[in-house]
Amino acid sequence: MKPHLIVLDLDGTLLTDEKVISEETANTLKRAEEQGHQVMIATGRPYRASSIYYRELGLTTPIVNFNGAFVHNPTDRSWKTVHETIALPVVNDVVEAMQDFRFHNIIAEVMDDVYLQYHDEKLLDILSFGAPVIKQGDIRESLQVEPTSLLIQADPTNVDTIRRHLAEVHAEAIDHRRWGAPFDVIEIVRHGLNKAVGISHVAKYLGIPRERIIAFGDEDNDLEMIDYAGVGVAMGNGIDRLKSIADEVTLTNNEDGIAEVLKERLLLTNKI
Repeated sequence: MKPHLIVLDLDGTLLTDEKVISEETANTLKRAEEQGHQVMIATGRPYRASSIYYRELGLTTPIVNFNGAFVHNPTDRSWKTVHETIALPVVNDVVEAMQDFRFHNIIAEVMDDVYLQYHDEKLLDILSFGAPVIKQGDIRESLQVEPTSLLIQADPTNVDTIRRHLAEVHAEAIDHRRWGAPFDVIEIVRHGLNKAVGISHVAKYLGIPRERIIAFGDEDNDLEMIDYAGVGVAMGNGIDRLKSIADEVTLTNNEDGIAEVLKERLLLTNKI
C-alpha cells in the first residue's frame, strides 16, 4: 500500500476526555508508521501545549499549530517554518470593537508569549501550560508585535453576535472559529488560514497527494481539514456540521475511533 498521511486533531479526537492517548490508538498509529505511513498533528493549540503529545508519539513530522498559522518541524530546523500573524491595526480594531459587546476576556498569543486583557485565574491555569511569558493589561497598549492568534472569551449567548460582527467588518483581514466546551472562545487568525492550508505544506513536502490523506477531527476548526483530506473522518463525538461533510463518521474519542478507521482502511493488525 502506498504511504498515507494520517492527520490528527488533538482535543476531542486523538485525546480522550481525560486528555490522554489511549494505548490502543497509540499502538495502531505506531503500526501504521511501521508500514510506511506518516503521522502528524494539526491543532488549534500552540506548540508548547501540544509538544507533550508530539513527543509521546515519537513523531518526526512537521506539526500544524494555531489552526494553520504556525507550521514547523520540531525535529528538523532546516524545514522551512510557516508563521502567519495578524496585523496590529487589525488587532487593535477588533479589541476596540469588542468594547461594544459583552465579553469576559481577550487573549493575544505571540508564539509563547501570552497577553491577557483581564486577570483570570481559570484562564491562567489553561494558558500557563508550557510555561509561557504572560503579560496582563490592556492589549491595545501592551501588545507591540503582531500576534499569531487572538482569542475572545465571551458569554455563550453573545458568541454568535460577535462572530457576525467579525464576519461583516473584518472578513478581509481575519478568519475565526469557535472553541467547544468548557469555554466559549472565538479564536481569530489571519485571513485565509486554517488547518487544511497548513497540512497542504506538509503533504507537499512529504510527496503525499490529497487522496492519500486521512484526517480526523471533531470541531468547528476541523471543517476545512476534513473537507480537504481524501478521507475526512468525523469523530462520533463531533459536531453535526462536521459529520455532514465527512466521508466517514467513526467511534468517539473515548472509544478508539481513530484506531477503528486506520485498522480497516490501512489493513493494520490489532496490535504491534
